Amino acid sequence: MSEQAEKLAAVRAACESCQRCALGATRTNLVFGTGSPDARLMFVGEAPGEREDATGIPFVGAAGQLLDRYLFAVGIPRDDVYIANILKCRPPRNRDPLPEEEDACIEHLRAQVRIIRPKLLVCLGRISAQRLIKPDFRITREHGVWFSRGAFEMCAVYHPSALLRDPSKREDMLEDMRAIAEKYRALN
Repeated sequence: MSEQAEKLAAVRAACESCQRCALGATRTNLVFGTGSPDARLMFVGEAPGEREDATGIPFVGAAGQLLDRYLFAVGIPRDDVYIANILKCRPPRNRDPLPEEEDACIEHLRAQVRIIRPKLLVCLGRISAQRLIKPDFRITREHGVWFSRGAFEMCAVYHPSALLRDPSKREDMLEDMRAIAEKYRALN
């Protein structure tokens, strides 16, 4: 096990017993994160959904399957990236995370980012972008725009679940993913 994998396992163990917010008591499974602990590209969503809560793995439901198709289309193996959420527990009825839930959970995500040290961080959707890039982020206007934050660059794309509801945004997502793939390949 690599040093990063060991450190992630320690953070995961701390998350397993976390009760900083009420969601810890209602979850079926902790949804910590998945992928390469050495990833240079990290995707961050807002919170697990029903399927993720059942399996303990982020982005495995319909939205995750759509994300997988985009990754495949632009030639990025899912195993090469790391995928996490701001919240590690599912909000009831998949509602948006409450600010106090995000505040309670954000340190877990920050620990993941510190350990993995990605060069590129992609927010999946408005909520993640507003928390991680800037509070007034507008996904329809700023998707695909890159921001420098410390040692890495960040952008946001539409959340795959939004694309399931509004397929008209799928071409924009493909363009954004192509740009992400180009930046990703330039790192190697």
